[in-house]
Amino acid sequence: MSDISGEELYCWYQQTKKAAIANEIDLDEVDWLLQTVTSLDRLSLRLGTFQNQPQIESQKTLSELKMLWQQRQHERVPVQYLVETVFWRRFQLKVTPAVLIPRPETELMIDLAQANNLISESEQHWVDLGTGSGAIALGLADIFPQATIHAVDLSGDALKIAYENAVNLKLESNIRFYQGSWWNPLEFLQGKVTGMVANPPYIPSAQINHLQPEVVYHEPHLALDGGHDGLDDLRYLIKTAPQYLVSGGIWLVELMAGQASTVIELLKYQEEYDDVKSYSDLNGIERFILAYRR
Repeated sequence: MSDISGEELYCWYQQTKKAAIANEIDLDEVDWLLQTVTSLDRLSLRLGTFQNQPQIESQKTLSELKMLWQQRQHERVPVQYLVETVFWRRFQLKVTPAVLIPRPETELMIDLAQANNLISESEQHWVDLGTGSGAIALGLADIFPQATIHAVDLSGDALKIAYENAVNLKLESNIRFYQGSWWNPLEFLQGKVTGMVANPPYIPSAQINHLQPEVVYHEPHLALDGGHDGLDDLRYLIKTAPQYLVSGGIWLVELMAGQASTVIELLKYQEEYDDVKSYSDLNGIERFILAYRR
């Protein structure tokens, strides 16, 4: 911990906001950075009243703050990676370049799982395939405290982050972690899964290098690249999930804009799913598909 004078920090804050505008970086990121590393809240930042404080407690020195912002501005490193922190639902999660940064829209998957769970049995098994930071698994553990959550990821580094997040949030007793590809570590759960929730890679390979530089150069491509049309992993999950889901069990995924109609047709063609529906995110984009195992 260190202390920064309010006047010095205010001066840096004003300069950095101008730099953010010039570099087309969201101004909220400057506020978010300061809220994460200092004791300041949103209101004091908005009003600028902190400039009159003699000292402000900070996890970073002013020099370190300047260096972080240089990385954000010139190397386009996402601010979440710079401070290894993201806020998601009610959680504060650790994130590193080993995991995809959980997006706000993905939070809705937890609400959909809770609202559409038709299984009443006390022993429930929920699966988060491609858990990354563990965000979805943690969300499921939070809303289904009596269930066992099974979190799978191909990356050992990602699983370390997910486990650390679970321990920090005291939810590790509800979650089991497995390294492997999709269902491979979960053969013992065939016919027993209450719900599968996944945010699989869904970006077409040719589009990866056209994404924002923050994504292209810093987020793991393993979690982004969905093959030629972006649907490779979604097809696999459609084909394999019926072996694992109980009758009435939930199949729930996130996808990109424009993929919903194709995924719905694939689910219907499989003839093992009922009541296939799409749900929009807060921007009105068809972002989620939910179906029930027949």
